[in-house]
Amino acid sequence: MRLFLSSYRFGAHYDVFAALVGEPGPIAVIANACDSWPRARDAALTSELVPLRRLGFRPEEVDLREYVGRAADLTRRLARFPALWVRGGNTFVLRAQFARSGADRVIPELLGADSLVYAGYSAGACVLSPDLHGLESADDPDEVAPACGIDPLWDGLGVIDRPIVAHLDSPTDPEGTGNALAARLRAAGTAHWALTDADAVVREGGETRVYTG
Repeated sequence: MRLFLSSYRFGAHYDVFAALVGEPGPIAVIANACDSWPRARDAALTSELVPLRRLGFRPEEVDLREYVGRAADLTRRLARFPALWVRGGNTFVLRAQFARSGADRVIPELLGADSLVYAGYSAGACVLSPDLHGLESADDPDEVAPACGIDPLWDGLGVIDRPIVAHLDSPTDPEGTGNALAARLRAAGTAHWALTDADAVVREGGETRVYTG
């Protein structure tokens, strides 16, 4: 299994990402964490595609809304790519779209077969956690029903064994919700990874390493 999980894009470790994925080539981009932002979604997607192209990748959006009830088709589509890039946004919206499309089953199966590299930041990283409790302090679960037509789900995919807390000490989080959540997890004795926007968690095979900025 190969994972590159960060708070914001590559953090300070593009070299680690590049070594994990190998030569730049096709990469699937999932931007469904932004589905509750109809006016900003196109710009949010473009903000991922353009930098990836500049780095030599050939990104293509895989919109999970097109695969509702079509998990087998999603498997075939994602199997064409050596890497998957899942951007940030609302973690609860992303989790709901994973469920509706079957991505919450498809992606762990592909990862288990080491068929692709999963790279995700912010919501794209947090959704792999065992559960999403606590993230409501940063992401609004009430955005799920209007965007996805289902109630919010509170379980993550369970691909990693602990929660990720993104945007520690970040100017993108002026209210310090990430710091507050990390403090609550520490006080409860809950293992977690609290990441600044420069940090990344990388798993390759059975080894997991945290890279700090």
